[in-house]
Amino acid sequence: MATAGPAATADKPAAGALQREFAQAAARYHVPGSVLLAVSYLESRWDSHGGAPSVTAGYGPMHLTDAATALAAAPHHSDPGEDARGDLARPRAAGRRAMDVPAPAALPARLRTLERAAELTGRSPEELRASTAANLQGGAALLAAEQKRLGLPPSGDAADWYAAVAGYSGATDAATATTFANDVFDVIRKGQRRTTDSGQAVVLPAAPRVAPHAEQLRRLGLGTLPSRGTECPESVACESIPAPYQRLEGKDYGNHDLADRPASQRVDFIVIHDTEGTWETTIKLIKDPAYVSWNYTVRSGDGHIAQHVPTKDVAWHAGNWYVNAKSVGIEHEGFLAQPDAWYTEEMYRTSARLVEYLADKLDIPLDRQHILGHDNVPGTVPSTIRGMHTDPGPYWDWAHYFDLMGQSFEATGSPLSGMVTIAPDYEDHQPVYTGCAKPGEKCSPHGSGAVRLHTAPREDAPLIQDIGLRPDGSPSTIDVNDTGARASTGQQFAVAERQGGWTAIWYLGQKAWFRNPWWDPTAVGAHGRLITPREGLAEIPVYGRAYPEKEAYPAGVPVQTVTPLPYKLLAGQSYAMGATSPSEYLWAATFEPSGHRIVRGKDVYYEIQFGHRVAFVKATDVEVRSSRW
Repeated sequence: MATAGPAATADKPAAGALQREFAQAAARYHVPGSVLLAVSYLESRWDSHGGAPSVTAGYGPMHLTDAATALAAAPHHSDPGEDARGDLARPRAAGRRAMDVPAPAALPARLRTLERAAELTGRSPEELRASTAANLQGGAALLAAEQKRLGLPPSGDAADWYAAVAGYSGATDAATATTFANDVFDVIRKGQRRTTDSGQAVVLPAAPRVAPHAEQLRRLGLGTLPSRGTECPESVACESIPAPYQRLEGKDYGNHDLADRPASQRVDFIVIHDTEGTWETTIKLIKDPAYVSWNYTVRSGDGHIAQHVPTKDVAWHAGNWYVNAKSVGIEHEGFLAQPDAWYTEEMYRTSARLVEYLADKLDIPLDRQHILGHDNVPGTVPSTIRGMHTDPGPYWDWAHYFDLMGQSFEATGSPLSGMVTIAPDYEDHQPVYTGCAKPGEKCSPHGSGAVRLHTAPREDAPLIQDIGLRPDGSPSTIDVNDTGARASTGQQFAVAERQGGWTAIWYLGQKAWFRNPWWDPTAVGAHGRLITPREGLAEIPVYGRAYPEKEAYPAGVPVQTVTPLPYKLLAGQSYAMGATSPSEYLWAATFEPSGHRIVRGKDVYYEIQFGHRVAFVKATDVEVRSSRW
């Protein structure tokens, strides 16, 4: 006898409900179902995120934007006292100001699409934000209105909707609109199937023969943007918005340093940031010579990229001068203050293409020892640790990001290997965090790529300590910005012990436990190089920068003290090894680059995954060995 399936509830819609809602919205506004599904996939991967907005205040599967209700208080790097340059030999000049947050009326149309959808559907803004069905209808109505505005019929053929799809992106230039539309039709041709964050299975059948009418794009009347000299892959829309290089008061200058990388210094890292400001505010900031800088910015809704600083030059973005001198920084538009906000699929895609391009151009390995979040960059000395940034945070989907680059985090060792790669299932792994909206208040349930680390193999055990963040020795917290007891997807660690469904790793000089049962693993076996203190040494120091020994500095260049961080790497412990780092210091304190010097020492360092942030150890202090298979 057949039995009925589980009944739908307010929290769990009936199976197939979302697929039907897509079909109903498409039929109501005479939009091909494949077009609506593909546009939504590029915006949200069909997720509703429980009604929570994206980093640019986009709501629901169609990413209807309502920025006027969700402006952040201040953009990234906005603290006038912050030193994103991170060079103690040349402290940041005083008086650099933060930019004002734009008034809602000044926001561009691309950040106010929910308002237009409300007019077209007769639905309230509250419905469009909270109801998935209403949100889909709002997106379909916007597509239909754009098709009508362009003088095109409401055709049932997806190929006839190229210009309307391009217009949906909100792009104001032809290259970005084209990239977005091409990506949508690539999704249509290849098809997609996925189970969403609400447990709904959605299928877009492949239609490999769809040939969109790209010539329609001229109906949008979009202009072109300056792209000469940009360093971007051909598959993205990229413009040049140069950061200024000019003299300021006295001997000061900004907002980056001229160099000749990689001829002068090898580039080892790409650092991922989010802006915590709108695109428009971010562009104003990068044009301020008294401000900080970064190499690229990626726009959220359409994935448009702007390059500001050539990769040969040194941008001021990471708060660690050694890392700045050896890295490229990429900011991602996002102004919503809550750290649990999400990023669009198109942003992930174009950013991944850019990183893959830069990694190939600069010979940077595509792994988590070289592709860092800003929250993985170490403090330079003990006093700077607490001020280091925590973006992009535990909700950045590193697994999906690397999948888009063709670099999945798969097992390279056995289940009992001596090394692991952190790899929880992003959608299902939802640890509780606090502080997204208010201090101490629980964040909304959300997929996460980070695992939490305890002092013992049980859930009620205290979290491990980070003596750099809390010199008093108090335990870490579950605050969303507290990185003290957190390991993130793709990071690799040496295994210290296994017990039941728990695995212990060496982390910040301690044995740190995380839940990792075989039936629901949050890590996979790995194989690679490990470092351990050289025989006879009870402990060795770790550093936040790989600077030369004092004898290497020529006259006229101030010696940079090689200051250990307040951690101890003890005998018997092991850590995953990343880059081999020659000891270097870029002395850049003059406007004329002819006055710059690169100090190279005899010391060699190894980058290690020491905690959530990387660190450096001297090669003479350690032994290198392969991990157990």
